[in-house]
Parts: sequence; C-alpha cells; structure tokens
Amino acid sequence: MSDRIDELANAFARLPGIGPRQGKRFVFHLLGAPATERLRLAQLIEQLGSEVHQCPECRRFFTGAHRGPCNYCSGSIRDDSLLMLVEKDQDLAVVERAGTYKGRYFVLGGVLTLSGKGAIREADLIAAIKRRLDNGLQEVVLALSATSEGEHTTDRIRELLAPYRDHLTISALGRGLATGSELEYADAETVRAAFAGRK
Repeated sequence: MSDRIDELANAFARLPGIGPRQGKRFVFHLLGAPATERLRLAQLIEQLGSEVHQCPECRRFFTGAHRGPCNYCSGSIRDDSLLMLVEKDQDLAVVERAGTYKGRYFVLGGVLTLSGKGAIREADLIAAIKRRLDNGLQEVVLALSATSEGEHTTDRIRELLAPYRDHLTISALGRGLATGSELEYADAETVRAAFAGRK
C-alpha cells in the first residue's frame, strides 16, 4: 500500500514554486487541521472544474455560471483598439489593479525558454488577432516579464505577428520593471509607469 503522506506531499510538490519539503509541510499542516478544514479544501478543489471556466476570447480563467466570454471580453466600455498579451492570469490581475489599462487581453498561458521548453497559445493568439482586427484592433501591447524567457517569448510573438505589421502597432511595456522581474510581483505604480512608457 502506498504511503498517503508521501503521495500527497508529491502532489503538492508538483505545484509551481513548491518543493518536496514544502509539500510535506502542507500535508502535516492538514493532518493537524480540523477535519472540516480538510473537507472544505477538497470541496474547493473539486468545484474548480464545474464553477471556473476559461474565456474563449482571452483564455483567462474566471468564476461564473456561463461558459461564454468573461467580463473583460464582453464589456462594452473596454477599448477594442488595444490588446495586451500577458503570460498568465495573475499578470492580468496585476494590470487591472493598476487601473490604467482599459483595453482587451489575451493570456498566453506561459513562456518559451531558450532550451525549447514551454509553450504559448500560438494558434489561439493568431485567431484572436484576426477577430480583433475586424473589431478595430490597432495596437498589441506585449506585457511580458523582464526575464530571458519573457524576451525570448516576445521575439517569437513579434515573429508570429509580422504578417500583420501593416495593420498593427506592436509595443512593449516600458522598463519601469526591473530586468529579471516578473509582472505578477510588480506593484500598481510600476505597472502604470511601464504601460505609460511602452514603446
């Protein structure tokens, strides 16, 4: 019979930024917690699949009763001329908290590494660009982390968007972001400065 402690610790260790020791600490915390807390955690994880949906337009995850476009994609007050590309949902949340950007979004779902690992939603991105061009898209803002992976991904996106350069301005966030930093951890003022200084 497998060791349930090790099995759950290994499951936690597969989460981003969590190692084996942290995974084991989570397990022992849960063992010491009331049974109701463990049950609630299990219910929340189970409900993710039924109550959280992926927007068919921007590809971000959101909680809602419907599977259609999210509020950022269906909202009529957003600026259709701007499309910001971000690596992950957390980056989109940071940009929204900054309160400066009012355009549309597309979540790439990751970054590309120099070693050839990683993936982005290339086909979905091209489809979104084509759809948005018909709705007045004029500028694509590359809001990727100031890391080597972010730069490599930016290069690939510029390559993908090359056929649309006659119709689009492609800009990148200004470097209010320190080199090597991830957008997810930037404060609102830094994001505002980076958006204002895009080039």
